Order: sequence, then C-alpha cells, then structure tokens
Amino acid sequence: MSAQPVTIRAIEDADWPNVYAIFRDIIAEGETYVYTHTLRPDVAKALWIVGPPGETVVALVDGVILGAATFGPNRPGRGAHVSTASFIVASEARGQGIGRALCEFAISRMKERGFAGMQFNAVVSTNSNAIALYLTLGFVTIGTVPGAFDSASQGRVGLDVMYLEF
Repeated sequence: MSAQPVTIRAIEDADWPNVYAIFRDIIAEGETYVYTHTLRPDVAKALWIVGPPGETVVALVDGVILGAATFGPNRPGRGAHVSTASFIVASEARGQGIGRALCEFAISRMKERGFAGMQFNAVVSTNSNAIALYLTLGFVTIGTVPGAFDSASQGRVGLDVMYLEF
C-alpha cells in the first residue's frame, strides 16, 4: 500500500498531458489495453475522458498524478443500468494501492448513482495483478474469450469478462 494518502478528484484540462504520459506508456507495454502505440493523443483523450453520466478522475499522491480512471454506463439504452470502468497507474507507482483506491472510488460512485453493477468487458487474462484486485473487491469472472488479445510478450491470450453485482 501507498505510504502516502491517495487523493482522487475530477480530471482537469491541465491534467491531460500527465494522464496521457501514463496512458501512452501502458499502451507501449502492449500487455493490458487493446490500443496500439500509434494512437494519437487527441484520439486517446476522446476515448479516455468521458462526459456525463460518465466520469474521469485522477489519483494523486503528494500532488503528483500517478493514475486515472474513467467510468460510466457499460452500454447505452437498455444496457445503461450496468456500469464499466477502466484504470491506469504509472509503472513506478504500481503495487502502492492506487489502482485499488481508483477502483473502490469508481464502484462507490456507480453505486451512488443507482447502477445495478459493474462489468469489465476485456480484462487481459495474463493481467494477474488486476484480476487479483478485482476478485478481492467481489468481481467474478463470467467467462474468457480465448486468444482475443495479442499480448506483446505472450502472443494471443484470453480476455476475461468480469462482473460485480451491486
């Protein structure tokens, strides 16, 4: 866990360069997100920063952005009662509780807004740290799409669908 308290707040325009740097580095790793390293910053921003009823937040320790989350309805219309979320944490800050703080925050916000649950559509099956975290928070793996993710280090691996009912 982080020795320092994690502050979570709404993203501001001035935060994007720092959030994008984390996002870009994670994409370059090729292990957890389907995006490619050729994704332009403006396209990444449009994908990551969502408007109402969704929300995008940053996690700071000592005023430094070390992670971010985006969350909102999983699907429109008749699927809008189930939420979804995505999280990024800077490589130097992993294992310090920032991802947990972001995930707990997103779950709390979606519960407060009356969502029925949270669904993760594509958790890379080799992302053991994230999966372990989600399981401790009560998520269950609904199924795995075999070979649906092309890992930079392991080739084709599965994508897990995970769900937490509120």
